[in-house]
Amino acid sequence: MKFPVDYLEQMKELLGDEFPDFLASYEEKPERSLRVNGLKLPPSRLVELTSFHLEPVPWCKEAYYYQHEPDRPGKHPYHAAGLYYIQDASAMSPAEALEAQPGERILDLCAAPGGKTTQLAAKMHGDGILVANEIDRKRAGALVENLERCGVSNAVVLTENPTKMTKRFYEYFDRILIDAPCSGEGMFRKDPATMERWSSRLPAKCAELQKEILAAAIPMLQPGGRLVYSTCTFNPLENEQIVEWILEEYPEFQIIAVPQLEHYQSGRPEWSKSNREDLRLTGRLWPHHLRGEGHFVAVLEKQAEELPRKKRLGKGKPLSPDAKKLIEKFWKDTYHQKLTRGHFVMFGEHLYLLPEEFPSIEGLKVEKPGFYLGQLKRSHFQPSHALALASHSDQVQHVRNYAADSDELRQYLQGDTLQSEGNGWTLVTVDHFPIGWGKASSGYLKNHYPKWLRWDRK
Repeated sequence: MKFPVDYLEQMKELLGDEFPDFLASYEEKPERSLRVNGLKLPPSRLVELTSFHLEPVPWCKEAYYYQHEPDRPGKHPYHAAGLYYIQDASAMSPAEALEAQPGERILDLCAAPGGKTTQLAAKMHGDGILVANEIDRKRAGALVENLERCGVSNAVVLTENPTKMTKRFYEYFDRILIDAPCSGEGMFRKDPATMERWSSRLPAKCAELQKEILAAAIPMLQPGGRLVYSTCTFNPLENEQIVEWILEEYPEFQIIAVPQLEHYQSGRPEWSKSNREDLRLTGRLWPHHLRGEGHFVAVLEKQAEELPRKKRLGKGKPLSPDAKKLIEKFWKDTYHQKLTRGHFVMFGEHLYLLPEEFPSIEGLKVEKPGFYLGQLKRSHFQPSHALALASHSDQVQHVRNYAADSDELRQYLQGDTLQSEGNGWTLVTVDHFPIGWGKASSGYLKNHYPKWLRWDRK
């Protein structure tokens, strides 16, 4: 691997005696890891269900290292069912540090492609409000797809500039995660293209952007709330010195120790301008010290005020009587009970369930205004793939289950029509885990697995 000369000089100066070990880590293959989706099953259940070669990730109890060959979990039907998310072990550290809780309001400000967002969602157990923002609309598409695959039902996806969110969400969130855009030095081994974009001037440019993002985000945090700032770079300009800047500009914040710090290396006060000792409470993940790529994590808490501020809440547009009839008929014919939490919002013909106590989204750039339920046709309601993946087989009246290694399941994933009894919308499952919809009629199951997700024929 050919590194930029300026980068090598930078790292040699920072690491000193550790530099040879650091450089040698680039000769090793990147570790492969996955995180079990707690919205679908407990980690131990995946171990029982698969023959994957799994080893626990120390700082995330839902995560395992696996062997790329022969496991190939990305090609398994369980991946399509959202039972796990393939993610670098180090990239799991920021969401772990946030310690999201059910019932809270949480913001993931730089969210695509969705690894950390789905990790937060699993910790919330579907209870509370999760806002995922990604300013790049192309990347936001992958974010939405991953949220839907993982069965996340309490997320709103925005594609807004953070500076335009500040007033709307002033002191609204209990916790905020900012995995900030950065120079990407920690990803050189896994993604060599990151190295090609690097220059000695890039870290300083990134630091200015990081300050701009933080200045927009900090007012959105409630007093007493937690902010996690992270990057996938080694550069102190973007790490210790950014945390130092937060503490100087916003004295209401204090650093607390990263909860998983025992598994990482401490931050380096000597790489800051003020050499403040509490920077040791931040965490650095080095590839020559652990099984993962490079990362930095800092946890900050905002001192609480005596009286909480009241929040102005938004309301969804009411449904027409005809729309209500079609939707109620669908729930009656398909589910044992209907959804009751949240309020319905129509975007054209598309129906969403917006979390309760959510501010008005009018005027914001919205990619996904809540839980996407489906499309309202002229004579019927057509459920979404997202609704299937967020359902449980015992909630639905008609279920068609296939084994993970069955020919029928492969045919379904390829888009084929299958034989089936009964009539109406049918939840297709793999080993009783939802994977999509079909519609039974006249002895056949019409395939409604999304065309863009269908498996290639071999």
